[in-house]
Amino acid sequence: MDRPRAWRPDHDEAGEHEELYVVQSGRASFELDGERVDAPAGTFVFARPGVKRTAYAEESETTIVAVGGVPGQAYEPDGWEIWTPFNRLYLEGRYAEAADGGREAAEAHPEYAGLLYNLACCESLAGRTADAIEHLRLAIDRSERVRSFAVGDSDFDQIRAEPEFQALVAG
Repeated sequence: MDRPRAWRPDHDEAGEHEELYVVQSGRASFELDGERVDAPAGTFVFARPGVKRTAYAEESETTIVAVGGVPGQAYEPDGWEIWTPFNRLYLEGRYAEAADGGREAAEAHPEYAGLLYNLACCESLAGRTADAIEHLRLAIDRSERVRSFAVGDSDFDQIRAEPEFQALVAG
């Protein structure tokens, strides 16, 4: 059997971010630092800060709820739920299409740093340097924490040498 498509791509959270996943229906599996965890409905899975994690839906109609944050800090909305419809395009390498849709969403919801950051990533990958730098600047203006994400994010490799990008990530 082929590996199911990742519900949540392989990633780790910066700093002290932790996540709790609840499998509401169906069955999922998680990989936490390479260790597989089977998770039928009703299972809670906790990912500590810095743990590389991926979630897979093992059955159709699987529902997973993810809650994450930094202990002791208030939740900061980042617009991930608004970006979600465009993430599929990003994962498929259709960066220009993701950027076009993301731009409309960002114009309607300019308050979300995560939405602006993801838009900047797609614009960079689509060769839209000036747009990527502007949306990254707006993202950093809304949340200083995204500056550190951009420093090592390979999505910005195409624009990393740009003086404007370097100034943004330097602070």
